[in-house]
Amino acid sequence: MTTNTTIRPFRIDIAQAQVLDLQRRLAATRWPQPVDPGFGHGQSLALMRELAAYWADGFDWRAQEARLNRHPQFITEIDGQTLHFIHVKSKEPNAFPLILTHGWPSSPAEYLDLIGPLTDPRSHGLDASIAFDLVIPSVPGMGLSSPLAATGWDAARTAAAWHTLMGRLGYTRYGAQGGDVGALIGRELGILAPEGLAGVHLQQVFAFPNGSPGEMEGLSAFEMEGFKGLDHFRKYAGYVDIQSKRPGTLAYGLVDSPAALLSWNAELFFGFEGERIAEVDRDRFLTHVSLYWFTATGGQAAEFYLANAASGAGYRELPNPTPTAVAVFPNDFRSVRRFVARSHTRLLQWTEMPRGGHFASETDPDLVVDDLRRFFVGLQAQQDALHGRTDH
Repeated sequence: MTTNTTIRPFRIDIAQAQVLDLQRRLAATRWPQPVDPGFGHGQSLALMRELAAYWADGFDWRAQEARLNRHPQFITEIDGQTLHFIHVKSKEPNAFPLILTHGWPSSPAEYLDLIGPLTDPRSHGLDASIAFDLVIPSVPGMGLSSPLAATGWDAARTAAAWHTLMGRLGYTRYGAQGGDVGALIGRELGILAPEGLAGVHLQQVFAFPNGSPGEMEGLSAFEMEGFKGLDHFRKYAGYVDIQSKRPGTLAYGLVDSPAALLSWNAELFFGFEGERIAEVDRDRFLTHVSLYWFTATGGQAAEFYLANAASGAGYRELPNPTPTAVAVFPNDFRSVRRFVARSHTRLLQWTEMPRGGHFASETDPDLVVDDLRRFFVGLQAQQDALHGRTDH
């Protein structure tokens, strides 16, 4: 059996018949008759009607498709799986390769506002001594990296595929960044610690109390406040249990009904009680949802949760020797440094952000860009010092 290592150019080109079919299905939606029309039992009827109406008659898919197509995209095969990725090279000499991994229910569009500042810092008023070549893949089974070729595509297997991808692109030294699903994959990449991986930058490390004596003593007010958010998440996050146990049953609704996909994918973006309604960019959100809809991957995306539940990938506290940065956003899961340090032996940068939440690359891209640049500038300085270089 031979492996196809070819990298082929790719362009998103959704047939107009698919766009018209989506609009027809949205117009024919059978709406539920909720006992609680607000957020008490799920996403509110009013919000879903608003989003569906805009998706059907207002949202410009072709404009969003064109925006994505402005960036070079490619397809390749790794471990039997078709992988889609955006690859933007910087014009700056000595640009540092960086792979960015989106979350669920997101897509590479999550990083659109980071591409310019990271690859072309001069045009954004930033110091050009650090610039990046960006590789932004679609997670297997999510959107354009489809169809999902096999079971078992957990965070660890995906991390290994990312290392293969970076090598196939000719990069011998690189960094990684991710949030949500991307943070799970980034953590596993750090555990794998392949040759050439310089460091990982994570928006969350899901580490929890383990019952050790005194582990809760001396935690900061910021960290203690985070436990309220964790309790809120555990109260409402039924999607985690369902996707970790029965994604195949869920899939029938997600690939047949755009209203079902819309409401399911709204949980994390808009909040369990609609607390983020004002901050969500409708066009960006519907771009993500459209990519799942047109590729019929709503159900396949959920398989990632089942695979991780089976292996523990993304959450297991195996030693991570890779230089690591953690950016903690207040309106998100608040990682606790003491818990993270149990398995991360080279925790070099820890930032408690002044604002931002789960999808910070969309809502607060300036903070993500600054934190990424600081971390990898520091790593590059260490590398130069190690080799006696002064040319940066």
